[in-house]
Amino acid sequence: MADLSVELCGVKLKNPVIAASGTFGFGREFDELYDIGVLGGVSTKGLTPRPRQGNPVPRIAEARGVILNAVGLQNPGVEHFIENDLAWLKGKGTAVIANVAGSTLEEYAGICARLDGLADIVELNISCPNVKRGGMAFGIRPESVREVTAAAKAALKSTPLMVKLSPNVESIAANAAAAEEGGADAVSLVNTFTGMAIDVERRRPVLANNTGGVSGAGIRPIAVRMVFEAAQAVHIPVVGMGGITCAEDAVEFLLAGAAAVQVGTANFTDPMACPKIIEGLGRWCDAHGVRKVSELTGALRLN
Repeated sequence: MADLSVELCGVKLKNPVIAASGTFGFGREFDELYDIGVLGGVSTKGLTPRPRQGNPVPRIAEARGVILNAVGLQNPGVEHFIENDLAWLKGKGTAVIANVAGSTLEEYAGICARLDGLADIVELNISCPNVKRGGMAFGIRPESVREVTAAAKAALKSTPLMVKLSPNVESIAANAAAAEEGGADAVSLVNTFTGMAIDVERRRPVLANNTGGVSGAGIRPIAVRMVFEAAQAVHIPVVGMGGITCAEDAVEFLLAGAAAVQVGTANFTDPMACPKIIEGLGRWCDAHGVRKVSELTGALRLN
């Protein structure tokens, strides 16, 4: 049997498959179907300093090969997570990756300081609007990526920092490099693409928010390309995501340079997606003579 364990920012994962933020809650519902301790890690629902109700409904829409969401970071707040979910999740024996968001540098720093030493890794969601800079997302320009990363890193004394990059940018490589310059221990990508679905009978957007984030199998080739470009630009680990539905999809991301992968939308279409992908990775490695799955990272042979 192949060794599926990997190391991410000094944290040992039993395998490279992480449940992606926003698609897995805090794991309790999925744990009713299977022991989520089999996962390499769980990236929590995006946490904010205070509870958020999110956007009005409808805020989920289906399209061919993808879904759109405009949930708006609905979550119970970081204190509720610490008091009610953290100990249970850590008790499952999987790496706890706390995904966090804010609307100012001070909020990012504050929530990181609160989670320091509690989560195994903090994942910074920088697709949020900077309310002090006219509402432009923190993750759009390299200089703002560098700034918010540095603020978060300064607040973390013992917990590694992973920055989740937006794909809605001019250069994913430049933004990945900016995160590294800001002190990130890893980057994860891609977050969702901005998109729109229209109800042609009503002549109105399907989502109440008009636009939303696009994810699902249809974005995978673009996400793989971006992971490849980011991995070429940095010396820190890259975690890849975007449309992974099977083990072969995960292998694509690993070959492109990812040290681990996150599985998101597939959890909606098949709640057993993650354990199936883990099992499939083991079979794929055995069939191809791969003794350690980490050997696949960056092993792409270019034409």
